[in-house]
Amino acid sequence: MRIALTCTLAVSVSLAALATAQAQKAAAPVAIPAGIPAAAVPAPAAMPAPAAKPAAAPAPAAAAAPAPSGLPPAPKVAAPACANPNALGVSRTVEIDTTGAPGFGFEHFKQYDFLKPNEVVLTFDDGPWLTNTPAVLKALNEECVKAVFFIIGKHATYYPEILKQVAAEGHTVGSHTWSHKDLSKKSVEEATEEIEKGISAIKVSLGDTPAPFFRFPALKHPPEMVAYLGTRNIAMFSTDMDSFDFKFRKPEQIVSTVMAKLKKHGKGIVLMHDFQHGTAQAVPELLKQLKAGGYKVVHMKAKGKLASVQKYDDMVLKELGPAMANAKPIDSVVRTVGE
Repeated sequence: MRIALTCTLAVSVSLAALATAQAQKAAAPVAIPAGIPAAAVPAPAAMPAPAAKPAAAPAPAAAAAPAPSGLPPAPKVAAPACANPNALGVSRTVEIDTTGAPGFGFEHFKQYDFLKPNEVVLTFDDGPWLTNTPAVLKALNEECVKAVFFIIGKHATYYPEILKQVAAEGHTVGSHTWSHKDLSKKSVEEATEEIEKGISAIKVSLGDTPAPFFRFPALKHPPEMVAYLGTRNIAMFSTDMDSFDFKFRKPEQIVSTVMAKLKKHGKGIVLMHDFQHGTAQAVPELLKQLKAGGYKVVHMKAKGKLASVQKYDDMVLKELGPAMANAKPIDSVVRTVGE
């Protein structure tokens, strides 16, 4: 069994630098964009404990002194032990300081090149989804590999038990908006709501907020929302290699596409979708080929813990109903008593 080595990637970037490198490439500091509600930008706060019983709305987070990164420290969660002595495993884990919204993935962000030759970060978008996400989790678990999952808020409310499985197995849970809208076609207010409702929906479904990791739908990064994520200290993720698994639906096509790009680039963040059935079928063979090719998996985790915004928590609960708050397992709600 490969022993995971943990190292810390101290990534810290000011909001002014973010605006310089990734938004408008101007030297002036970035203020909160016009049109963003002041209430949408909370002061760093400690997350409240999940309610023991469903309530009409979760209690507001109590104010707390901010951690040095601007976010409360993330809790240390022990990953499940690896039962496969010949597993691909995780070669190292990196911890990301998300202050100021650093960006990762060379397709859009080139500042933080932290991967070594033959290192790979696996990321999955658009889940959780019935059948497909559990199949991906099974394949990752068999090879003791950890990944980053960028969750769609609505999907989290459809399948909260699957989302909880993602978190329980030691993967990083990031966010991917409420309903996968193209934010470049939305007003600042609408785009802010898409981002924040996605975070709140994960909190409601999981009983905890996601990591301060975010991926824009279709990898479209409107400058106003890049600046907004800076005010929230949420890291942005693009990709180094897109699998295009939504186009190449056959599993062998997905595997060959990823491996060909890895051979060309030598390392990188790989974008896939656990929403896609072909991807669920492809992951076991992909992991097999990564191991045979001498590639090493790196797991990305956040240094700080994200707080949701009460306004959007309430909005999600109003839309879905109070029973969704940290939803109970289906077998504790629906039980066969006669046939």
